[in-house]
Amino acid sequence: MHRELRYGGRGRRSSSTARTAFNTIKNEFPQFGGRYEVIHAAELVAQLIAQGRLQVPPEFRKKTVYHDSCYYGRFNEIYDEPRTVLARTGAEVQEMRRHKQFGMCCGAGGGRMWIEEDPDKRVNLLRTAQALETNPEVIAVSCPFCMTMLSDGIKAKELEDKVQTLDVMEIVAKVAT
Repeated sequence: MHRELRYGGRGRRSSSTARTAFNTIKNEFPQFGGRYEVIHAAELVAQLIAQGRLQVPPEFRKKTVYHDSCYYGRFNEIYDEPRTVLARTGAEVQEMRRHKQFGMCCGAGGGRMWIEEDPDKRVNLLRTAQALETNPEVIAVSCPFCMTMLSDGIKAKELEDKVQTLDVMEIVAKVAT
């Protein structure tokens, strides 16, 4: 999802939960004259919380590991805002061995989502295993492709009844007032 926000005629500001839209508008549109301030949805939510415009009581209280998506993490260095927002929801944020700038792809990058791979070498199963090392109740993501790949990993390991895969914004929506 992508939203364009206008603030008193001072220009355009854009917020996105779609990783490719975010990256394209932020990094490629300027080459063609498009000038936007682009922020990740978690950055917007963090700002709204800080301004007191969004109340997020700490009621989530689940052991949660956050997966850094390639486009938000390594390509655009958005690491702290999703974790800050998760912490504000009351999530007990855990870290995988490989996180932030050392994070690993979920397996959807480069169109791998649609490729049949050898089951022993599926990137999403490797990444899911890394997440499960933290013994989470929830794997939090900020990208719909990561959601699909990690959810598929949880299903392949037959753990759907023990571990949920949720978008950070879904978690916020569960507790926001």
